[in-house]
Amino acid sequence: MNRRMIHPGPRAAVRAAAVRASLRPVAGVLPAGRTVMTAVARLFADAGCKGGVVWLDNVVCDPIRFVLPAPSTDGIHAAWYSDIHAPDGPVTIRRATATVGWKDGAPFLHCHGTWGDSMGHLLPLDSVLAADTPVTGIGAPDAWFEALPDPETAFTLFTPQGTGSGPGLLVRILPGEDAVTAIETLCARHGIADARLHGVGSIDHIRFTDGHRMDCHATELRLDGATLTAGRATVPIEAVDINGTIMRGRLERGANPVGVTLELIIERTDP
Repeated sequence: MNRRMIHPGPRAAVRAAAVRASLRPVAGVLPAGRTVMTAVARLFADAGCKGGVVWLDNVVCDPIRFVLPAPSTDGIHAAWYSDIHAPDGPVTIRRATATVGWKDGAPFLHCHGTWGDSMGHLLPLDSVLAADTPVTGIGAPDAWFEALPDPETAFTLFTPQGTGSGPGLLVRILPGEDAVTAIETLCARHGIADARLHGVGSIDHIRFTDGHRMDCHATELRLDGATLTAGRATVPIEAVDINGTIMRGRLERGANPVGVTLELIIERTDP
């Protein structure tokens, strides 16, 4: 439980990838009977957006399928996924954040959330909506996340793409970078002082400002009301470890290295 992540590939020189994005609100009803992926893809297509973030709070699925973080057994990856969890439905998603983009030429999303007594990584192609549910999100017509092979981690990971010129950012922070200070450094580089921060990812051994800690190298997390104010980031999260333990709290500055990836939508709020 106390071992640190060691990724197999060469360390990339650039430790935070970002593209500018023209962000706009996205809202609609996800209809019963469709997979989560199909419904979210239609929502974003109707809004004219290629990528962004959507919140799946109060969505009911039957079935719902998800995995937890897990140790790797292949001798290559620094972490992996558990066997698929398949609870009896219907199951209500209490809170969930999904980054939206593309994989192999089709819409795809990366979702972490809580449902019942569990938290995990939702399988959007295998989870089916059991009721019509309104949702909201933030979309970008000119930027998106693309699932691309990542030599450093040996995973295929969402990476920001696009030619946007708007005030927002789509971001990927790479392994080993402190989540809080990396956000601040990136925003300063782009002249952003105030913003709302949305996203999902993982942190290697989580440290909270109240002294609590999640001593596990493989975690899954979602940002939960994170903000940047006058250049300083406040980053509350929800997270789960390989045992299914769920913790909530604010990240301690300088003590939270990204595990595999941290995907962010930075919604600028300053002029």
